[in-house]
Amino acid sequence: MGSLKVTLCAGAALACALCAPAAQAQAADGGGVSVTPSSPAPGTDVTLRVPDCTEKTAVAVSAAFESDVRLGLAAGDGVLVGSSRVRTSVQAGAYAVQVTCGDQARKGTITVAGDRRPDTRPTAPASPVAPVDAGGGGTARLAAADSGEQARSEPPGTAHTVTGLVLAGIAAVAVALRSVRSRSRGTD
Repeated sequence: MGSLKVTLCAGAALACALCAPAAQAQAADGGGVSVTPSSPAPGTDVTLRVPDCTEKTAVAVSAAFESDVRLGLAAGDGVLVGSSRVRTSVQAGAYAVQVTCGDQARKGTITVAGDRRPDTRPTAPASPVAPVDAGGGGTARLAAADSGEQARSEPPGTAHTVTGLVLAGIAAVAVALRSVRSRSRGTD
């Protein structure tokens, strides 16, 4: 029974020794950079994903992108993620994507489709053209006055004055107690 365990352990160690260099070679050759969508049209937004990177951030570079892509860690899965846009003037074809991930260079490919599809063209974000009714804040009194209601503006009354004096007295007592306590600690 002992020789069977030794044989199994030796076989597992040999398999690990043979598979580890192949996995590192695949990562160095370009495994691990994925682009979504896989065949974007010019002007399309794309998302890049790079798993198993030793760094928390990286930069992806390609002639197909409008600018370099800054990649950052996604929430909890250890995958670097970033977005960019395919240049509108890029010609159809395959373009290299290179990511430096620590001491490893990851390479991938993006294949740009030949036509600009109207359904995948990004649109400009909507912007408001009129003010939004969002509560008013400090202008609520002005709005009330415009609507016919009179906004009352009263000076502080007796209740406000008494409350202010009580709070000031409490603060003075707290400062006095703190100074007495600090003096008593200094003489010990």
